[in-house]
Amino acid sequence: MTPTQTPSNEQVIAATRTWLERAVIGQQFCPFASGPYLTDRVRFIVSTQLSTAGLLEDLRRELQLLQDVDPRECETTLLIHPQVLTRFLDYNDFLEDCDAAVAELGLEGELQVASFHPDYRFAGTTARDITNFTNRSPYPMLHLLREASIERAVASFPDIDQIAPRNMETLRRLGHEGWRRLWMEQ
Repeated sequence: MTPTQTPSNEQVIAATRTWLERAVIGQQFCPFASGPYLTDRVRFIVSTQLSTAGLLEDLRRELQLLQDVDPRECETTLLIHPQVLTRFLDYNDFLEDCDAAVAELGLEGELQVASFHPDYRFAGTTARDITNFTNRSPYPMLHLLREASIERAVASFPDIDQIAPRNMETLRRLGHEGWRRLWMEQ
């Protein structure tokens, strides 16, 4: 695929699955991700929107759908948007609109939106800081989560506060070269 070609929805989802398997689950960045993923309760949606207004419509629709569906059928949604908000600062600003959409739909305390982006950058870090890779995904995406699921996960995990420091240590140990090797394995 050349840089000017737009990836197909299947390619976007395949890259996202690989990222989940090798990074999020494989490196245990999220100890709660494997259950929903292995039981096929993660909804992968690719937004073809070209504007933030269109993406916001897709977000509202997906929030409502997640609220309405049984968690035994769909635990969480990844709303992947490869053609809009490709610049991280624009994406980061859009997260306020996401929170507003949750509130407008009356879903505060029920659902929340987590953020992943190919250029994710934590405050106070440099762009190349390896610890940013805990939130770097192949494409910009919004992760729609159920608050009840988060509460259950937190209650079941004794050292919840140690997840972020452990993830950063894992990435420091891997380094940029180790991170690159993750994507070369077949």
